[in-house]
Amino acid sequence: MFRKTCSWIRDMGCCSCFGFTRRKPKQALRPITGLNYRISRDFLLGDDVDDDDDDNSYNGEAANTADGDGGEMQNHAKRSEEIFREREQNGLICRQFPVKESNKLIRSEDENGTKMINEYVHVRKIGAGSYGKVVLYRSSLDGKHYAIKAFHKSHLSKLRVAPSETAMTDVRREVLIMKMLQHPNIVNLIEVIDDPNSDHFYMVLEYVEGKWDNDGFGQPGAIGESMARKYLQDIVSGLMYLHGHNVVHGDIKPDNLLVAPSGTVKIGDFSVSQVFEDDNDVLRRSPGTPVFTAPECCLGLTYGGKAADTWAVGVTLYYMIIGQYPFLGETLQDTYDKIVNNSLVFPDAMNPELRNLLEGLLCKGQ
Repeated sequence: MFRKTCSWIRDMGCCSCFGFTRRKPKQALRPITGLNYRISRDFLLGDDVDDDDDDNSYNGEAANTADGDGGEMQNHAKRSEEIFREREQNGLICRQFPVKESNKLIRSEDENGTKMINEYVHVRKIGAGSYGKVVLYRSSLDGKHYAIKAFHKSHLSKLRVAPSETAMTDVRREVLIMKMLQHPNIVNLIEVIDDPNSDHFYMVLEYVEGKWDNDGFGQPGAIGESMARKYLQDIVSGLMYLHGHNVVHGDIKPDNLLVAPSGTVKIGDFSVSQVFEDDNDVLRRSPGTPVFTAPECCLGLTYGGKAADTWAVGVTLYYMIIGQYPFLGETLQDTYDKIVNNSLVFPDAMNPELRNLLEGLLCKGQ
């Protein structure tokens, strides 16, 4: 079943572009030490734990998994806007419609007393992220539903995610990156509401309603080979688009892969993403979800962002097929140790082509 998919991925150049041949650390893999404290399973898996409907607060647990001096991140933060402007001036941003930018915020209520943000009517809370909350709204103009990410600028401006970078820097970089993107397998940014006279900041996003389907086979949590194959094609298509535009996602995982009612998978949540001028995708800070972290990121040194995305795709595919994570410990240190040192474990009856694909995606290069 996966023979055509493996061939299709190789035909697209994923083995080199995704990093199969580039995950070669410059030194022996030794995970960061001193992380032997017990933390929640939710943190290791990146699950949202904040369920307060009125709290936009940062939960503090999405801190860097690797420390650095922040200099390289500061350069990337500065370059994001420069790269966007350069691409815009050269006609390299191929969006059908540009992102709407609103600098006036009106918070009101409709005739039923339901809260409104400009023309958007509150429906319900969808979830909470590291920096804010995500709420479902309905437009009073076109009747469509939108997912709106809500933030407090003053709060995020005080949160240091690196010595020279705040959480608000991350949010503004996320906006700039999403302004450059339009693809069937990428969640679309529709509008940004940023009133200079208000502390509120909103990102209006395409609402993707749907869930991962299970075809009745495999462990609980697994979705089966046929569905995994379909989802993988969409994930690869979206990620190839990102990497082709020198964008590193940085946090590929099932929670950030949204399934539309049509069955199409869309990559969302670009809150830790980075954009580069060229193929130099070297990073130090690794703010993604621990269980999806690539071995080289566990060193606390520089690593290739695209290759790290590839690893996360491999972990995601493994979970889709088996219903378990390949490397998960009781503590952050234990998880890193397993990522670096443990071998992959496969069911005896696994499709050999699928196993070969997983071994390629989760190649440690040792």
